[in-house]
Formats: sequence, C-alpha cells, structure tokens
Amino acid sequence: MIRTVAIDVDDTLCLTEAVCFELENEVLARLGRRPMSREVHVATWGQPLLEAMRERSPGVDLEAFAAAYDGVLRRYVAAGLLDAIPEENLAAIDRLAAAGRTVMLLTSRTGAEMAHLMAPDHALAGRVHAVYHAGNTRFRKPDARAFDELLGAAGLQPRQCVYVGDSPGDAQAANGAGLGFIACMQSGLRRPADFHPYRVDAFVDTFPDTVEAVSRLDT
Repeated sequence: MIRTVAIDVDDTLCLTEAVCFELENEVLARLGRRPMSREVHVATWGQPLLEAMRERSPGVDLEAFAAAYDGVLRRYVAAGLLDAIPEENLAAIDRLAAAGRTVMLLTSRTGAEMAHLMAPDHALAGRVHAVYHAGNTRFRKPDARAFDELLGAAGLQPRQCVYVGDSPGDAQAANGAGLGFIACMQSGLRRPADFHPYRVDAFVDTFPDTVEAVSRLDT
C-alpha cells in the first residue's frame, strides 16, 4: 500500500511561477537590476531560489537579493497574492488522509519561505504530517537524497511513498530514490515529453486528480 503522498509546493499544491516571476523582478528593480525574462525564469523554475538567481540575473548580489526578497515576499503573502491554496486542493488532501495516507510536503524552498505555510493557524495545519525544506534536509532536488530525511523519519520503504511534482527535476529525484512519481500538469508550463527519460507513473491535469491517480497505483 502507498502509505505516504509527498507533495511539492510550487505549481503543484498551488500555482506560483507567474507570481514569483513578478515578485522577483520587483526585488531586482529595488536593487537597481534589469528585469529577467519570463523565458529564463521558466527555464530555471524548480531550482532553489538563490541558485536560480545566478542565471536569472547574472552578477546579482545574492545577499542583498535575499534581504530585499524577504520583505517583498511577506507583502505578497499578506495580500493573498502568493501561496493561496485552493479549497479543492485542501479537500484533495483530506481525501488522501481519509484513504489512510499520510501527507507530507517536500520542497526546495528555505524554511523562511515556508514559515507562513507551516504556521499553526494555516489551513495546512493538521492536514500535513511533516514539511521538508532546505532548512531540514541535507540535499536538494534533483538529488535523490532529498528524500532521505522523509523516508528515514517515517520509517518508510520507497515503494510505500509517491511524490507529486511538476518538474523533470522532481521526477529525477523521485526515480532515483525509488519512489513513485505523479506529474501535475496544471501550470501548463510542462508537456509530457519534458519528462523524458524519467519514469512517470501518472500524469494529472489538476492537483485533485492526484487522489484517483494514487488509488490506481495501489491497484
């Protein structure tokens, strides 16, 4: 039985790429930098933020970017512009739990970027068993060892866990760790061909479709 469904955050649990593109360009403007193109943002989407910024804005002062980013991020979150999780996605998590599955999050975001989603009064509280991010894991996707802490703490065999993500890097990490993988295509940024040569156990058009996809994998 698939005991645990691990879920990526960006463009899986909630759609964020377009908003993050605007947010990061606002930060670059504050630093007097030229805006990045949407093409380079999409091409580097899924990488840890500061690693991606080396390509998105070559030569940018990463320390200054991180300091300015924090304030802009807080404003976007407070305004409901970023990380608004649709009710149907929360309902899908509830359906996974009702089927006897533990739900966890695994993301390349930092702990600071995840703090608001891990707050005790957030809608995810009580729904998500654990959250793994850059602050409590030793490795980042697409490294398969990104799942080490999740599997170890839960005492899971890889075959008992499936990962839901939106990028080829997510598939690469899950394949390498021996997990099942479900590709969420809701953002419209990826095509099935983008996941070649990785194994994808199911493609879903929207996140709620994950519930039925996991059920099919169990049978």
